[in-house]
Amino acid sequence: MTDTLPTAPVRPTRRQRRWSVTATLGLVMVGVVVAVALISLVYLPYPPDQIGGGRLTGPSTAHWLGTDTLGRDLLAQLMVGARIALMAGAGSALLAGVLGIVLGLLAAFAQRWFDDGVAAVLDVLIAFPSLLLAMLVVAARGATLGSAILAIGLASSAVVARLTRILAKRVLSQQYVLAARTSGTRWLGIVIHHILPNIWPTLAVIVALQFGLAVLAEASLSYLGLGAPPPNASWGSLLQQAQGTVYVAPLGAIAPGIALIVLVLGMNLLADGMQDAFDPTRRRR
Repeated sequence: MTDTLPTAPVRPTRRQRRWSVTATLGLVMVGVVVAVALISLVYLPYPPDQIGGGRLTGPSTAHWLGTDTLGRDLLAQLMVGARIALMAGAGSALLAGVLGIVLGLLAAFAQRWFDDGVAAVLDVLIAFPSLLLAMLVVAARGATLGSAILAIGLASSAVVARLTRILAKRVLSQQYVLAARTSGTRWLGIVIHHILPNIWPTLAVIVALQFGLAVLAEASLSYLGLGAPPPNASWGSLLQQAQGTVYVAPLGAIAPGIALIVLVLGMNLLADGMQDAFDPTRRRR
């Protein structure tokens, strides 16, 4: 027998990556919400704070989804709520991704004592209820959409930072990275050319999952009165307003609930499809 040298794993090409039905379904569900949010920028059937359609009226040609307890058009509020949900999800996920990746990379390259300290702090933050942490930040800064995005992003960054630290340390232990460091390659070059190309698929999946969790967290804060203030029509505030009239006008609670399910489930399906496409161990024949 002849000895053969171990070869490096071959990364799948774009044609070899399977864009699954799960990812397609998730993309369609998220795309519907994005389309509604974009349409709301140029067209609304009524101003979301306009009162005058009658209290708790059912669906009609004038108001397709009826009106709420104040006589405001429910469809217009749902369309504005889609915009708020996407802003909260995208803003929080982006903030969590940036902070988490930077902190995780710093911990991976740092000395042992700093790495252990960061790991301990991240474990405490992950164990601490993220919604409670977000409530504390919002209570300190005031109930605004920006405060909600900041609070949710900070609470979610610990998960991204911990995963980034683990993945980065795994890549740093590889022989080709050790050779690059020995040859004098700067840490920024190692991050750009070796670490990020190997860990970004996993990080993209976790950030997509954080998007869905951020949408739920913003809806929870709005339900408690700590989200975007009126006249912003968040889906969480619509659920809170409709809880007292759910038996009289159930559509006021069903419509924002379905909207939340569509967006969050769509993002989860999209993240699962991304993991199927980028992880060769999950790729089916």
